[in-house]
Amino acid sequence: MTFASILGFLGGLGTGELILIFAVIVLMFGAKKLPELARGLGKGIREFKDATKDVRENIEDGLRETK
Repeated sequence: MTFASILGFLGGLGTGELILIFAVIVLMFGAKKLPELARGLGKGIREFKDATKDVRENIEDGLRETK
């Protein structure tokens, strides 16, 4: 996931809105907890990508076998 795709996902949010969202997150979780949350999010995204890759490979293998 690239930075550009993240910004595209956020749509029309401006800099001010992003700063406000980040400030609310810091207030809710605290600055010490943010790296742990980011690590967990990264792990989840990685596991999701691995699972989708496995499913895609299984589908492609099944299609090759039927030919």
